[in-house]
Amino acid sequence: MQRQGKFILMTREEFKNFINNIKINRKITLIQNHHTYIPNYKHFRNNHFTLLEGMERSHLERGFEEIAQNITIFPDGLIAICRPIDVAPAGIKGANENGICIENVGNFDIGGDKMTEEQKKSIIFVNAVLCKRFKLTPSTDTIVYHHWYDLNTGKRTNGTGSTKSCPGTNFFGGNTVEAANKYFIPLVKQELGQMDKVAQIKKGQVLATKLNIRAGAGTNFDVVGTYSKGDIIEILEENEGWYRTAKGWVCKDFIKLI
Repeated sequence: MQRQGKFILMTREEFKNFINNIKINRKITLIQNHHTYIPNYKHFRNNHFTLLEGMERSHLERGFEEIAQNITIFPDGLIAICRPIDVAPAGIKGANENGICIENVGNFDIGGDKMTEEQKKSIIFVNAVLCKRFKLTPSTDTIVYHHWYDLNTGKRTNGTGSTKSCPGTNFFGGNTVEAANKYFIPLVKQELGQMDKVAQIKKGQVLATKLNIRAGAGTNFDVVGTYSKGDIIEILEENEGWYRTAKGWVCKDFIKLI
């Protein structure tokens, strides 16, 4: 975790721990997704704080009290806390009071930047963490795009009227409600489901004298190490009779949950 002034830069796991441990007094019902458009990928040179400071200067010049977004996600997958989470953002007119604003660095209109895998992972992860923290069911009612709101009235029009393309016409398959339902919301639900599995399982104890650790979930995968009887392992994932640990996959038949 790195800090510079008000900005806090962190990994995905650090972000999850941060969100789960801060006190938030306002009610959160909406997660806003945006793209910065500018700055975009050509401006990113691992200069996270420089870009954040530049965005805040731009927002101040436009009359905002501080940087507009609560969260920024970078092409390398790192995540920044910008405007405090307990302060309403200036992201979408008509949807700020109970919202959290996520700005994804890049131009994700068709013909713009090709999103990196690390940024994809973090965008999905951050939306899932926020849904879990604020007890929101992932849907196009709780996870929203700027494109769905009229810029003048602040009313939700699902893309008609005076709108931006934000978060981009190529953002996870498109910026329409239909695209979000088909390509983005299912990914957030899948990530949230995986988080719930991990939270339920947590730890186990090895029962076998010598337990093979494999590269994948099955005996057809190579052995990459072993655990000994009595070892305590952290279980990260379950898949068809196998548990994933930090070192690899083990058969769940030889693990006692604790």
